[in-house]
Amino acid sequence: MFFSSVWCDFVFNRALTDLCLPAPAVPPVFVPLEARTSGSVLQVGFGMSLKKISIWIITKVLIMLCFPESLWTSFADGRVRLRIDNSCPQTPITVHQMFKESLEKYGSLNALASKKNGKWEKITFSEYYCLSRKAAKSFLKLGLERFHSVGILGFNSPEWFISAVGTVFAGGIVTGIYTTNSPEACHYIAHDSKTNIMVVENQKQLDKIMQIWNRLPHLKAVVLYKDSMPERRPNLYTMEEFLELGDDITDAALDDVINSQKPNQCCVLIYTSGTTGKPKGAMLSHDNITWTSAHCSRAGDMQPAEIQQESIVSYLPLSHIAAQIYDLWTGIKWGEQVYFAEPDALKGSLINTLKEVQPTSHMGVPRVWEKIMEKLKDASAQSGFMKKKMLSWAMSVSLERNLNCSSSDLKLFWTRLADYLVLAKIRNALGFSCCQKHFCGAAPLNTETLNFFLGLNITLYEAYGMSETTGPHCLSGPYIYRQHSCGKPVPGCKVKLVNEDTEGNGEICFWGRTVFMGYLNMKDKTKEAFDEDGWLHSGDLGKLDKDGFLYVTGRIKDLIITAGGENVPPIPIEDAVKKELPIVSNAMVIGDKKKFLSMLLTLKSVLDPDTSDPTDILTEQARDFCQRTGSKATTVSEIVATRDRAIYQAIQEGIDKVNMNATNRVHCIQKWIVLISPLHSEFLD
Repeated sequence: MFFSSVWCDFVFNRALTDLCLPAPAVPPVFVPLEARTSGSVLQVGFGMSLKKISIWIITKVLIMLCFPESLWTSFADGRVRLRIDNSCPQTPITVHQMFKESLEKYGSLNALASKKNGKWEKITFSEYYCLSRKAAKSFLKLGLERFHSVGILGFNSPEWFISAVGTVFAGGIVTGIYTTNSPEACHYIAHDSKTNIMVVENQKQLDKIMQIWNRLPHLKAVVLYKDSMPERRPNLYTMEEFLELGDDITDAALDDVINSQKPNQCCVLIYTSGTTGKPKGAMLSHDNITWTSAHCSRAGDMQPAEIQQESIVSYLPLSHIAAQIYDLWTGIKWGEQVYFAEPDALKGSLINTLKEVQPTSHMGVPRVWEKIMEKLKDASAQSGFMKKKMLSWAMSVSLERNLNCSSSDLKLFWTRLADYLVLAKIRNALGFSCCQKHFCGAAPLNTETLNFFLGLNITLYEAYGMSETTGPHCLSGPYIYRQHSCGKPVPGCKVKLVNEDTEGNGEICFWGRTVFMGYLNMKDKTKEAFDEDGWLHSGDLGKLDKDGFLYVTGRIKDLIITAGGENVPPIPIEDAVKKELPIVSNAMVIGDKKKFLSMLLTLKSVLDPDTSDPTDILTEQARDFCQRTGSKATTVSEIVATRDRAIYQAIQEGIDKVNMNATNRVHCIQKWIVLISPLHSEFLD
């Protein structure tokens, strides 16, 4: 068994402290045991007496008992060896220890803010901690078993956070469930994770659980935290009732549970999407959560509250690791103030919340940034001639400055003038006037969106990771940025590429304390995820530049292998087409086992405000494209049904330009088709 000297020193001294014995001035060297005699005293390493040898042996036994050799497990109650080495020697702590540390520094600061009857209601970190303890006691009262889960099914809210923290305090495992999940999808997760208690937002989510409750042998109670109780049922509680259930559980009893928790035990489950089979429950340890919250956030320049209290808006699904680590756990670590958006945030109300809150930091997935871009473009298209020209000038000046980093005094003057006259007002209208950091994660960001926001003098810092790396493993930030890169590995984390091709593309592999414990109840899938040295394989393709910046270039499974045996990464081609043709919303290359590449295209159309599905009506930007080409079309179906000559010719010219820059002829698009919608029957043909 291998342990770094730093970690062994720490455990050795901690063991001596637990045994009420003083630590030696020089610790023993942890090498294979080679005992020798010197006179009548047995010595080891630097010459320990027999008494010290006994202590050393006890320490080794403690290490083996508490920190097993395996780097992974598939059992909820399993423990793993933490990936501690000289690059990340920090002492591992539990979630409760992290909260207690923050409580001492930030107890009086506001932690959570939610809107009730049009007014913001806030609770401090001290109140947050007390409510989490109350929730923990109530979970214990309801029979939450150690390493069983509490499922949380609802939109972001203080109740979501308090339930999550209370679950961990009570020795359970937090399991977020997507609000869009069907009853059967909820059943799979609840059954797989042995959910004891389900916390649901409203009647709609409660109905799902009522349909499946009789097939969940471990489910003991359900807590409803938003809507009023429709009717009294056994083991169904409102949040107010729930928080009072544990009043007879003593602080000492709860503290016993808390103090028994170890950093290398599971406390969070993140279920993957299950696009290639059943969803997999990625188990995250206390150390995964606490180390990532502390170190990945600082790599992105998130500030501790003693320097500047960060304010953020929580709106992305907390069942996804990106939102959970950014909103919930990092918020506790650094004393951030978290404002909760309205449930219809992604249908349009997010901007209103941002304007009210004026956050200091904001994170969005690419689609969120794209929707903001599309709305601004539509608004610009409908504005007057002078406003349109002013915006175009200001954005072009800002984009050039941000892309070229010119030090010219004249260009700097024009950039500042453009920002003062135009761009600052737009950022204020978006709610970003105080925002210092804008992050993007969970999927690749296209060049069009990246450049659009650079034109607004907003740099989008890309993060890269997986559920299996507790979110961000690589991160960009104000001091670590290179365009089109997702930054560098967080200090203490490592990345390597395997099976590199001639262009330097290889599979991205991870090492560090962000790396998960394993997949719950899936031993084979867990073993597949790691190589024999313990590196986590991502399945993503990427390349590293000479300065250590990582560029994600595709997925191994996405590689197209043509009939001629050529490997073609589709994403660069798709991105190039979307950049060349602003009317195109989606582009998909097909050609696996075919003689040549073809492409499926969809056009930019207005989204339905209720469902977010694309309608038949073209966006303002798409209609502008049509007018420039000489077409009068206003709908997608009109273009497709008539095979609009002007539009089709413009698309062909755009694809010809992309083909001219192709790596070789195999990478050229030979045929293409425009679909009425992403799910049109032509897709199957």
